[in-house]
Amino acid sequence: MDRCRRALAVLLMSSLAACHAFGPRAAVRLRVAAPGVPADGAYDNHEQVWTARGNPAVVAPPHVVAQLGPTPVAGWSTLRVHLDATPPMDALWAMQRIDGAGAAAGWLPYRAIVADPATGATFDVRQWAALEACTLRGASDAKGLHVAADVTACSALTPGIGPEAAMLPIAIDAEGEWLRLRLFSDQARGTDARENARRVEIFSGWAAVNGAGPGAAADSNDWHMDRAIRLGSEGGRQALTWRDAKPSGYSLVLERLTYREGNVPVLKLSVVEDATGRTLAYAWANPEATRIGINLGWVQVGLQRASDAADR
Repeated sequence: MDRCRRALAVLLMSSLAACHAFGPRAAVRLRVAAPGVPADGAYDNHEQVWTARGNPAVVAPPHVVAQLGPTPVAGWSTLRVHLDATPPMDALWAMQRIDGAGAAAGWLPYRAIVADPATGATFDVRQWAALEACTLRGASDAKGLHVAADVTACSALTPGIGPEAAMLPIAIDAEGEWLRLRLFSDQARGTDARENARRVEIFSGWAAVNGAGPGAAADSNDWHMDRAIRLGSEGGRQALTWRDAKPSGYSLVLERLTYREGNVPVLKLSVVEDATGRTLAYAWANPEATRIGINLGWVQVGLQRASDAADR
């Protein structure tokens, strides 16, 4: 084995160390601002959509990504909702926490009254108008948040909001890594329709692709290395590229899934052929694994959970 191939092997072995240990480990730390407040970050219902495919007994949910963002104002967050449709739809809401016990707890949604409202560190409450009739009330405790709006009262406001009203949250159940949303448009799918979105964990690392592709000879040294791989755990996809940054025709996909046959949750890393969408190979790990990787000879990948890398 030549020097280049030995170096790749060392990298791969260190990245795969946790993939062989499927036993439990400490739960991933979620950054929660206060009891009953969901952690900031992206939430994606990728697994819910995947599970519904090919199942005639299930009404297929839309693919939704919800992004909870912090603000410098105590008790306020932003909620960006993206609907993967044709064309895609996006809505941005400000959410003010209502502290209290029982029915006094909840979130009050706000709509923007300016064309491009500031978010993050420059958030300004004066750029938002309260939607009081759509206040979500319920219970908030250390275990999570369970709130819902009076849909009849809220419906009186939606004509004035416009198309974005379809993505207005009318119920939120947040617990642990889950953010279960019922949007205004979900009423058309039934009384129990929800988007079961899970918090996205970021994995980063490296990938090496041989220039000869799947047919590369064992002694080929034409390796194209990318050390800026970054994938979200809920269906994240990134193209494998050549050293000139042009796409190689193959991509990586990272997703958490639960297979019906065995009811076993896994973290799955796949190598996909872009032209056909065909999965060439995949590796499984425990959903709580800190590392995952794959070695097909012509492509080698090593990833580490970004939060764990930052803690070291």
